[in-house]
Amino acid sequence: MTTALVLGGGGVVGVAWETGVIAGLAAAGLDLRVADLVVGTSAGSVVAAQITSGASVPELYDRQLAPPTGEIAARLGGAVLLRYLAATTRRTDRAALAHLGRSARRARTVPEAERRAVIAGRLPRHEWPTSPRLLITAVDATTGEEVVFDRDSGVDLVSAVAASCAVPVVWPTVTIGGRQYMDGGVRSAAHVDLATGHDRVVVLAPTTVSLRRSGRVATEIAALGPSVRSVLISPSPAARQAMGRNALDPARRAASAEAGLRQAAEAVDAIRAVWP
Repeated sequence: MTTALVLGGGGVVGVAWETGVIAGLAAAGLDLRVADLVVGTSAGSVVAAQITSGASVPELYDRQLAPPTGEIAARLGGAVLLRYLAATTRRTDRAALAHLGRSARRARTVPEAERRAVIAGRLPRHEWPTSPRLLITAVDATTGEEVVFDRDSGVDLVSAVAASCAVPVVWPTVTIGGRQYMDGGVRSAAHVDLATGHDRVVVLAPTTVSLRRSGRVATEIAALGPSVRSVLISPSPAARQAMGRNALDPARRAASAEAGLRQAAEAVDAIRAVWP
């Protein structure tokens, strides 16, 4: 029997909420870090890299409660959302993402090095783990193709996570090997499909929607097949209120982590029914 933990995107508040949930479950005796596979997309890539770093769960949770020094506030404004909407009118998924990537590559944002430093500061360790297997998702900003980084990709962990978190137009695309990459969340909210072949799957998803219908979390979970035991945990109404409307607001980090910790108590039974 093999297990997979899938961590979806949701901005800086999503990082905090997921960390809170994981901390609450660990306190109840459910350690999700023992998964055979961990998949991280966008915010989930940060959490995935953190929980596989060897740092203790309480330490990671306490980091979310600390003042968000070193973070950069941003907002997904109306103009940005209109660009995302325009991208969905393209005929194919890849064409839509390539169109969005063109906007991302041309956008005026903070310098790439500055954003990379923020990501580096979030990670307790900058080396890929030897175990469990860790997958980090991104999208080629030129071709619109999905890219999955792992320890054998020849890409350093900070660059992989920075690419996965490169929200188009908001944050700079990340340059790796002469190519530019953007947020893996524009293809799929969580990339549950990468857990195919595993018997038990737990999905923590701050958001369950996607630019692509096939990339929606519920659709991907259903596609795993009837023999797979899975559970999806997304923010409760109380957690959503704590997280606020701006997923990129570091000021909401502590409240989001605390909300995740509280919600974990409600999710224990559902996860225990799936997790060995």
